[in-house]
Amino acid sequence: MTQTKILAVILATAGAVAATTATAQSGGGAMRPMMSFEALDTDGNGEITKAEMQAHKATRFSASDSNGDGKLSTEELLVRAQKRAAKRVERMINHLDKDGDGMLSQDEMANRGGRHGDMFKRADSGGNGTISKEEFEQARQHRRGKHRGGPDGECDRGGKMEQN
Repeated sequence: MTQTKILAVILATAGAVAATTATAQSGGGAMRPMMSFEALDTDGNGEITKAEMQAHKATRFSASDSNGDGKLSTEELLVRAQKRAAKRVERMINHLDKDGDGMLSQDEMANRGGRHGDMFKRADSGGNGTISKEEFEQARQHRRGKHRGGPDGECDRGGKMEQN
Protein backbone atom coordinates (compact mmCIF):
# COMPACT_ATOMS: atom_id res chain seq x y z
CA MET A 1 0.00 0.00 0.00
CA THR A 2 1.41 3.40 -0.88
CA GLN A 3 2.08 6.01 1.77
CA THR A 4 -0.65 8.20 0.31
CA LYS A 5 -3.20 5.41 0.65
CA ILE A 6 -2.07 4.63 4.18
CA LEU A 7 -2.36 8.29 5.13
CA ALA A 8 -5.81 8.49 3.52
CA VAL A 9 -6.96 5.46 5.54
CA ILE A 10 -5.59 6.98 8.73
CA LEU A 11 -7.27 10.30 8.09
CA ALA A 12 -10.56 8.64 7.20
CA THR A 13 -10.43 6.50 10.34
CA ALA A 14 -9.51 9.45 12.51
CA GLY A 15 -12.37 11.46 11.04
CA ALA A 16 -14.83 8.65 11.62
CA VAL A 17 -13.93 8.31 15.26
CA ALA A 18 -13.33 11.97 16.05
CA ALA A 19 -16.91 12.63 17.04
CA THR A 20 -17.01 9.74 19.48
CA THR A 21 -13.60 10.17 21.05
CA ALA A 22 -14.15 13.87 21.60
CA THR A 23 -16.79 13.05 24.20
CA ALA A 24 -14.21 11.17 26.24
CA GLN A 25 -11.82 14.09 26.29
CA SER A 26 -12.41 17.49 27.83
CA GLY A 27 -11.43 20.88 26.57
CA GLY A 28 -12.02 20.36 22.84
CA GLY A 29 -9.28 21.02 20.33
CA ALA A 30 -6.92 18.38 19.10
CA MET A 31 -7.46 14.76 19.99
CA ARG A 32 -4.77 13.92 22.47
CA PRO A 33 -4.68 11.38 25.23
CA MET A 34 -5.52 12.86 28.60
CA MET A 35 -2.38 13.36 30.67
CA SER A 36 -2.69 13.21 34.42
CA PHE A 37 -1.12 15.79 36.67
CA GLU A 38 0.71 13.03 38.50
CA ALA A 39 2.30 11.72 35.31
CA LEU A 40 3.66 15.18 34.51
CA ASP A 41 4.78 15.92 38.08
CA THR A 42 7.67 13.46 37.84
CA ASP A 43 9.35 14.54 41.09
CA GLY A 44 6.04 14.30 42.99
CA ASN A 45 6.35 17.71 44.65
CA GLY A 46 2.84 18.83 43.73
CA GLU A 47 3.97 21.24 41.01
CA ILE A 48 4.75 20.86 37.31
CA THR A 49 7.82 22.72 36.12
CA LYS A 50 8.64 23.78 32.61
CA ALA A 51 11.52 21.25 32.69
CA GLU A 52 9.06 18.45 33.51
CA MET A 53 6.85 19.50 30.59
CA GLN A 54 9.86 19.62 28.26
CA ALA A 55 11.00 16.20 29.46
CA HIS A 56 7.53 14.80 28.76
CA LYS A 57 7.61 16.22 25.22
CA ALA A 58 11.10 14.83 24.65
CA THR A 59 9.99 11.38 25.83
CA ARG A 60 7.01 11.41 23.46
CA PHE A 61 9.24 12.52 20.58
CA SER A 62 11.81 9.81 21.32
CA ALA A 63 9.10 7.16 21.44
CA SER A 64 8.18 8.06 17.85
CA ASP A 65 11.78 8.48 16.62
CA SER A 66 12.32 4.76 16.04
CA ASN A 67 15.71 5.15 14.34
CA GLY A 68 17.01 7.65 16.91
CA ASP A 69 18.14 10.25 14.38
CA GLY A 70 16.43 13.14 16.16
CA LYS A 71 13.94 13.63 13.33
CA LEU A 72 10.51 12.22 12.57
CA SER A 73 10.18 10.82 9.07
CA THR A 74 6.93 10.26 7.21
CA GLU A 75 7.13 6.58 8.09
CA GLU A 76 7.65 7.27 11.80
CA LEU A 77 4.75 9.72 11.85
CA LEU A 78 2.54 7.23 10.03
CA VAL A 79 3.36 4.53 12.57
CA ARG A 80 2.48 6.92 15.39
CA ALA A 81 -0.74 7.97 13.68
CA GLN A 82 -1.72 4.35 13.01
CA LYS A 83 -1.23 3.45 16.67
CA ARG A 84 -3.33 6.40 17.80
CA ALA A 85 -6.04 5.62 15.23
CA ALA A 86 -6.12 1.96 16.32
CA LYS A 87 -6.61 3.01 19.96
CA ARG A 88 -9.40 5.40 18.97
CA VAL A 89 -11.15 2.72 16.93
CA GLU A 90 -10.89 0.27 19.83
CA ARG A 91 -12.38 2.83 22.25
CA MET A 92 -15.12 3.63 19.78
CA ILE A 93 -16.10 -0.01 19.35
CA ASN A 94 -15.95 -0.63 23.11
CA HIS A 95 -18.20 2.37 23.69
CA LEU A 96 -20.77 1.85 20.93
CA ASP A 97 -20.91 -1.93 20.37
CA LYS A 98 -24.18 -2.58 22.19
CA ASP A 99 -24.59 -6.19 21.02
CA GLY A 100 -20.99 -7.16 21.84
CA ASP A 101 -20.14 -8.60 18.43
CA GLY A 102 -16.97 -6.53 18.09
CA MET A 103 -18.38 -4.56 15.15
CA LEU A 104 -20.52 -1.46 14.74
CA SER A 105 -23.79 -1.70 12.90
CA GLN A 106 -25.45 1.25 11.23
CA ASP A 107 -27.96 1.38 14.12
CA GLU A 108 -25.18 1.44 16.72
CA MET A 109 -23.48 4.28 14.86
CA ALA A 110 -26.73 6.21 14.36
CA ASN A 111 -27.83 5.91 17.99
CA ARG A 112 -24.65 7.07 19.63
CA GLY A 113 -26.33 10.09 21.23
CA GLY A 114 -24.10 11.93 23.64
CA ARG A 115 -23.26 15.56 23.02
CA HIS A 116 -23.61 14.95 19.29
CA GLY A 117 -27.26 14.02 19.65
CA ASP A 118 -29.54 14.73 16.77
CA MET A 119 -27.73 17.20 14.54
CA PHE A 120 -30.81 17.65 12.36
CA LYS A 121 -32.89 18.70 15.34
CA ARG A 122 -30.26 21.22 16.42
CA ALA A 123 -29.93 22.67 12.92
CA ASP A 124 -33.71 22.97 12.57
CA SER A 125 -33.82 26.05 14.83
CA GLY A 126 -37.36 26.86 13.66
CA GLY A 127 -38.59 23.42 14.71
CA ASN A 128 -40.60 22.95 11.52
CA GLY A 129 -38.99 19.67 10.46
CA THR A 130 -36.90 21.19 7.69
CA ILE A 131 -33.56 22.97 7.49
CA SER A 132 -33.46 26.18 5.49
CA LYS A 133 -30.29 27.43 3.82
CA GLU A 134 -29.99 30.04 6.59
CA GLU A 135 -30.32 27.40 9.33
CA PHE A 136 -27.80 25.22 7.51
CA GLU A 137 -25.28 28.08 7.34
CA GLN A 138 -25.86 28.99 10.99
CA ALA A 139 -25.26 25.39 12.08
CA ARG A 140 -22.15 25.22 9.91
CA GLN A 141 -20.74 28.44 11.37
CA HIS A 142 -21.54 27.26 14.88
CA ARG A 143 -19.77 23.96 14.22
CA ARG A 144 -16.72 25.70 12.72
CA GLY A 145 -16.46 27.91 15.77
CA LYS A 146 -16.19 24.84 18.01
CA HIS A 147 -13.38 23.26 16.02
CA ARG A 148 -9.82 24.24 15.38
CA GLY A 149 -9.64 27.06 12.93
CA GLY A 150 -12.92 28.71 13.90
CA PRO A 151 -15.07 30.53 11.38
CA ASP A 152 -12.66 33.23 10.23
CA GLY A 153 -9.18 32.19 11.19
CA GLU A 154 -6.88 29.43 12.19
CA CYS A 155 -5.66 28.53 15.63
CA ASP A 156 -1.98 28.61 16.35
CA ARG A 157 -0.32 25.82 18.35
CA GLY A 158 -1.52 27.45 21.58
CA GLY A 159 -5.15 27.57 20.47
CA LYS A 160 -5.18 31.34 19.87
CA MET A 161 -6.96 32.63 16.80
CA GLU A 162 -4.96 34.02 13.91
CA GLN A 163 -7.03 35.98 11.42
CA ASN A 164 -6.63 35.12 7.73
